[in-house]
Amino acid sequence: MGWCACFSGGNAKQRRIEEDRLASAEARAKAAEAAQKRQEEFDKSAAGRAARAQIQAMQKQSQNANKGEPVLKWQMG
Repeated sequence: MGWCACFSGGNAKQRRIEEDRLASAEARAKAAEAAQKRQEEFDKSAAGRAARAQIQAMQKQSQNANKGEPVLKWQMG
């Protein structure tokens, strides 16, 4: 019946919280979509291809570099 402001304020607060939650979810979805689009554009660019090639070269080098030999060799004497 709304005789006191505290009775009607709860519904408005809940509605505002729900609206904020929905707005946040929409903003996160849009941000994720924009990030995905930027990633796809980067992958298609020359810089993206170069970065991918460099990562693959580093992985190949790290697989072949250490074949059971210690990285540092110590000498006694």
